[in-house]
Amino acid sequence: MTDAALPPAVALARPATAAIQKRLKARYAREKRFRAYGLIAIGIAVLFLAVLLGSIVKQGYSAFYTHAVTAEVYLDPAVIDASNPGGANYDQLIASQQLAELGVADDERGTRSTAMRALFSPDAGFGLRERVIEDPTLIGQTIEFTAPIGDDADLYFKDDISRDTPQAQRRLSDEQLAWLDRMEQSGAVTSGFNSDFFTRGDSTQPELAGVLGAVIGSALMLLVTGLLAIPIGVGAAVYLEEFARKNRITAFIEVNINNLAAVPSIVYGLLGLAVFINWMHLPRASPLVGGLVLALMSLPTIIIATRSALKAVPPSIREAALAMGASRTQSVFHHVLPLAMPGVMTGAILAMAHALGETAPLLLIGMVSFTPGIPEGLTSPSGALPVLVYIWENASERAFHERTAAAILVLLAFMIVMNLVAIVLRRRFERRW
Repeated sequence: MTDAALPPAVALARPATAAIQKRLKARYAREKRFRAYGLIAIGIAVLFLAVLLGSIVKQGYSAFYTHAVTAEVYLDPAVIDASNPGGANYDQLIASQQLAELGVADDERGTRSTAMRALFSPDAGFGLRERVIEDPTLIGQTIEFTAPIGDDADLYFKDDISRDTPQAQRRLSDEQLAWLDRMEQSGAVTSGFNSDFFTRGDSTQPELAGVLGAVIGSALMLLVTGLLAIPIGVGAAVYLEEFARKNRITAFIEVNINNLAAVPSIVYGLLGLAVFINWMHLPRASPLVGGLVLALMSLPTIIIATRSALKAVPPSIREAALAMGASRTQSVFHHVLPLAMPGVMTGAILAMAHALGETAPLLLIGMVSFTPGIPEGLTSPSGALPVLVYIWENASERAFHERTAAAILVLLAFMIVMNLVAIVLRRRFERRW
């Protein structure tokens, strides 16, 4: 019995099974390779992201702290006229007394006092002047005064300016560096958190420049963009998807909406310049015009995302609502749209995040100009965070470069907070429905 030959079917089954096992093994191997390729791609993407964020943090973290000099200043009555305390040269007063503190005599042309003044920020003299104007009784007294140092001196204390660099290739002389070293050794130089970076507007002086004006300008623009683009975009998508008849006109509209989503953003800037500024005469470089331009740019993205979310709702929802006696409008706004709201919110998040990072259309409506101070309303001249990054990166002062990276970090934080708020709202819709 054991030597009996196998039936023909069994004999043929063994090679067939081996071939199947071989194909399965090759298929599983391809799947493992595909998974490995996917993990490698994710690892490379994370690596590039880490390198990008690391380089930004490395360049910009030093902008979050600054240095100042605390010194005793004698408000000489021979220099400050009590009848006109604002007319004195307080920068020269601070510089001359700081030289005297270091035991350095000025020359006839005042070269050393001029060099000392360059180590202090122009805000030092303004701050002392305002203090004396508020309290003229200080004239004739010696007061302790803390003055911000200049941008080059600040870079020296941050090790961005080295003594090893030839004197002709740096903006601070060897004598000025020696003065800074002596001031640091005496304890007059202190470092601390740069709160002015978050509480001031833009300035031509790097040590005085801040991002508050640009942050408020971006927030106001996004407010206008959201109030216009989201309701109009969602309403247009609901009508096209749920109520409009399918004919050549709607097909033409749909094609053009898809085309508008691919139009370069600078074209929207040209449109805003021609319509809102040249024709409607709205204020140039204002959050109102910027918000209108960004709203036009965001509309196609919101419409396309909302229509996709409405299409994802099962037809049975509509049919069940109609079968229960609901009208077409009730079925859409009471049942279909709430279920599609997470997708709608996702589209709105993408559109608003895209609008926040846009620079080209804002340059064409005048936001590239220097706008100090904080915007007071929608029609006030204002800046925006992306434009501020562009302006600072093109500035000649070296200290603006670290502030450029710091402004990028603020922009990323702004975007993350905005996205987190939108995600929380989206999850509330998901839990509710």
